[in-house]
Amino acid sequence: MLAEITTLPLQFDAPLAGELFLIGRILFGGTLAFMGLNHFMDLDTMAGYAEFKGLPAPRFSVIASGLVLALGGLGVAVGAFPVLSAGALAVFLAVSAVTMHDFWSVDDPEEQQSEMTSFLKNMYGAGAALTLLAVGGTAWPYAVGLGLF
Repeated sequence: MLAEITTLPLQFDAPLAGELFLIGRILFGGTLAFMGLNHFMDLDTMAGYAEFKGLPAPRFSVIASGLVLALGGLGVAVGAFPVLSAGALAVFLAVSAVTMHDFWSVDDPEEQQSEMTSFLKNMYGAGAALTLLAVGGTAWPYAVGLGLF
């Protein structure tokens, strides 16, 4: 016999909960938005790395991923389109972890360590984005309130 699992509605009525949620969104979303801008500021280098990793249309891939990071990060930070923003970030971070940071296929120990670190950063970022996606359909405190759902 399985125990019944119940969920409680998300509440931000604990002291400073809304403010801490906002700070977390700004730190997470702002960092990813900055990373997205970096895709445009260092486009040639990043496109070269994407080509080295075997991505099709490397320049387009860098531009598209930069847009996902910049817009998704900004959306999370300000609370605009939270389901779309967090969902796009979760998918991008998980996919790019596997395609761009395949540490298991690298022979050089230093490069392998660097790729593993990047892989793990992407995976915990995907986890954070999934957490935000889970609460994306609820009202976020200090959010602009634009959304599809």
